[in-house]
Amino acid sequence: LFLLIRSGKRAAGPEGEKTMELVKVTKENLEQEHICCAIANNRDCQVASKKAWLARRFDDGLVFLKGDVRGKCFIEYLPAERAWAPVEAEDCMYIDCLWVSGKLAGHGYSSQLLDACIRDSREKGKRGLVILSADKKRPFLSDPGFLEHKGFQVADQTPPYFRLYWLPLGDAGTPPRFLPCVREPRADKENGFTLYYTRQCPFTAKYAPLVEEAAQRRDVPFRTVRLETAEQARRAPTPFTTYSLFYNGRFVTHEILSEKKFDKLLEELAGEEA
Repeated sequence: LFLLIRSGKRAAGPEGEKTMELVKVTKENLEQEHICCAIANNRDCQVASKKAWLARRFDDGLVFLKGDVRGKCFIEYLPAERAWAPVEAEDCMYIDCLWVSGKLAGHGYSSQLLDACIRDSREKGKRGLVILSADKKRPFLSDPGFLEHKGFQVADQTPPYFRLYWLPLGDAGTPPRFLPCVREPRADKENGFTLYYTRQCPFTAKYAPLVEEAAQRRDVPFRTVRLETAEQARRAPTPFTTYSLFYNGRFVTHEILSEKKFDKLLEELAGEEA
């Protein structure tokens, strides 16, 4: 995998696009590199949580590439057999996250990150790329419009709106699919809220406890299930194991909630039950 490392140059591409430097985060430079530009302090619980999660995933073949720019601009992927997701995608690469913040849009950075992943996956003999998305652009999920523009196809879908996209690389064979545990997503407890989450996203380290505490103050039944292994994640009742909230057994959102958004959700659910 060819990387431009901090040359300090920006080369103009077609139609005004730019070529940014890419930095590969590894065990050796993990402590020195920022993994989220909005969180700069290694002592922050979100940074510590994410870096600890990454450190344990590198041995699984995880790759974390980020742009050397001021803002969120990165791609994270690993072999699908090791992914923390209930999918069957043998010999594919699973993209955990491809995120370029809005202020960096229009420079072709998303394409550059994806192209680097494609080259690396080809070199490693993978038959395709797999990524979770939805029926439309939704928070914390890749934009389906961008994926389709780049040649991704819908391989599978499951309620209420999740879609599994893939990009075949050559003679790719059988498309990937969701595992049966997410065909009819239901929490295993049907009284109050159940939150399934992992530490793959740094924001869960802060906001999962925050919402649980908010529920306790409001005397609302709330249970958290932190998925600790890939095997547990593969058996979860939701495709988005990073963060999925259920109410009375029913899936309600994958969006990582602040206390304010949680209050809004409570109001909406109360209105439905009235």
